[in-house]
Amino acid sequence: MRFQRRNLPWLVALGALIAIVLLSGTATGAAAAALLGLYAAAFFLSSVRLDVQPAQILDRSRASLAANRMSPEGREAVERARRRGSLYGGGVTLVDVGLIATQSGSDGIAMRRTRAASGDDDGIRPYITLQVQPHEADRAARVRFEMIDQGGETRYVHEMRAYLREGEVSVLADHHLPLATGEAQSGDWDLRVYVDSALVGIHAFAVSPSTRDRFAYLEAREAEAGKRLRASEDESLPVSLEDLLRSQRNSADGRSPK
Repeated sequence: MRFQRRNLPWLVALGALIAIVLLSGTATGAAAAALLGLYAAAFFLSSVRLDVQPAQILDRSRASLAANRMSPEGREAVERARRRGSLYGGGVTLVDVGLIATQSGSDGIAMRRTRAASGDDDGIRPYITLQVQPHEADRAARVRFEMIDQGGETRYVHEMRAYLREGEVSVLADHHLPLATGEAQSGDWDLRVYVDSALVGIHAFAVSPSTRDRFAYLEAREAEAGKRLRASEDESLPVSLEDLLRSQRNSADGRSPK
């Protein structure tokens, strides 16, 4: 709302006339209340103007529509980015985010959307879906993906140009993060997404070891447990013939009647 100064002169004149009528005592109580109410309404309508433009109404309605179309992953990612201090608006809204995992098999390459990758996958590629308002459309934007492992190390950085059209725009990274090498650290990871250097979303996902690595780990644990068991058994055995004979005599003495 904005205050309109040009209406002040006649509002002052109208107020003076109403004040004269009220002070003269000729108006009844009901009439005085009606005059005051009319003056208050005239003052509000004449001095205050709602500063709402049609374009602003359309932008707000589009932003509300984009928020309603957000996926659970997109909503969570945007909220996490806001908690980090991101105030990105600009007519571009993140509505979905995730990872595409690829895995080679006898039937070829299988692709799936996932939030839990493992060393059995060949690799993972991030993707996003943006809702673009008309005033931000028909231009190229710089999209940056970062993956940070549980230890805080940045394991993947990919930056690319994406052409923004009005409406929903999906962006899939050109390169993937290899996982089959077994070098990726297991645990909880973060995918951070930037548009034109502004943080727009933080997506959480998990990375686990491959099935082969899990079996190797279990076998190593079983082998270590077997070594400890054999060592304890060896320590309980007599170390010489004299120890063996002494042990037998002690056992015989313990069984003899007293």
